Amino acid sequence: MEHIVIVGNGIAGVTAARHLRKNSDHKITIISAESDYFFSRTALMYVYMGHMRWKDLKPYEDKFWSKNRIELINAYVEKVETANQSLVLADGTSINYDKLILATGSVPAKYGWEGQDLNGVQGLVSKQDLEQLEKTAPNNEICLKAVIVGGGLIGVEMAEMLHTRKIEVTVLVREHAFWSGVLPDGEAGMISRHILSHGIDLRHQEELDKILDDGKGNVRAILTKKGEEIPCNLVGITTGVRPKIDFLENSNIETDKGILVNRLLETSVKNVYAIGDCAQQREAIGLRKPVEAVWYTGRMMGETVAQTICGTPFEYKPGNWFNSAKFFDIEYQTYGWVFSNKNKKEYEEHFHWKNDNDKTCITVAYNKEDHTFLGINTFGIRMKHEVFDRWLNEQRDIDYVIENLRHANFDPEFYRHYERDIKKAYAARA
Repeated sequence: MEHIVIVGNGIAGVTAARHLRKNSDHKITIISAESDYFFSRTALMYVYMGHMRWKDLKPYEDKFWSKNRIELINAYVEKVETANQSLVLADGTSINYDKLILATGSVPAKYGWEGQDLNGVQGLVSKQDLEQLEKTAPNNEICLKAVIVGGGLIGVEMAEMLHTRKIEVTVLVREHAFWSGVLPDGEAGMISRHILSHGIDLRHQEELDKILDDGKGNVRAILTKKGEEIPCNLVGITTGVRPKIDFLENSNIETDKGILVNRLLETSVKNVYAIGDCAQQREAIGLRKPVEAVWYTGRMMGETVAQTICGTPFEYKPGNWFNSAKFFDIEYQTYGWVFSNKNKKEYEEHFHWKNDNDKTCITVAYNKEDHTFLGINTFGIRMKHEVFDRWLNEQRDIDYVIENLRHANFDPEFYRHYERDIKKAYAARA
């Protein structure tokens, strides 16, 4: 019986374990120092906001793991010794493996700021981050003010979380509008206005210079590159994440930003695989980034690697890009590729429509030469993934997409529909 060891119990590692068990009788061990049991990482914010309890984040009952003969070990892996196929844990014990799956996820990216390791400086990625946030910012008496450095999806989540506890929040973003490195300007501007409308002190084109010490190892303020000092008790670092691969530094597993893998998710060492946020494709897939810290791609990699280990070699093929998120009370979805004004391709053209409520809009990207549909962003309108996925695969043109947009609408019967207004604006465009 082969022993499959998985390091990391996030969505990638747990999906791999589940599909390994479905398709084999292998011995399966999951090692994680973060939590005893798998939890839904995307729902961490709702525990802090009081919408869910910690136990509600566990998709499976605790007995699920023993019932399915998946051994769980709460420990930190310090070293991988590939020569003898073993792992060295922090307590000095070793575990042997026949095949190893590295699914160690990611950690907040820091950029060498003075004071970045002070008490009160943190990201929002792990269970420990949530626990630390509860200690540092339990209310607005202990935490009078917070500064969040960086925008993006984690930044807006942290701002909303702190706002629910009436903690004053300042957000520093270096772009001219929120997440304008990803979103087209019309959308980024709308989201900036929406965040400001909730009482968040959103500062555009502002960057962190240093974090100031109170003399006891705690945060007392930050200093911006423009020279302004902003007092605060908490500094949220939301400037992106990086693969968690420090423990591989002295191994012979080849790494770059992440653990380098081929399409079968194999590393440079036989019998060692990498999946999820920590994996880096040697050759990027289409327009996707080589490292993708996205929940659903981790899940897909977990299922893919399980198939290969169980004797059915299966290449990782994530298909059309998609994602979803929420900016306070505006829901966001994206399908295909819609690039920001800064990163827009030479062949890419946009049709943008925004409702007068300044909370609802869409941007459709298409090829300016042949009008092929490239992608769509929607804000405040729920759309059906399978419809846009089909249209992208069929290479429909933008005229077809606009004309048939009602077929992609996911909203319930009594929600307002905007297709007529969108079609009218499309017909009237210059």
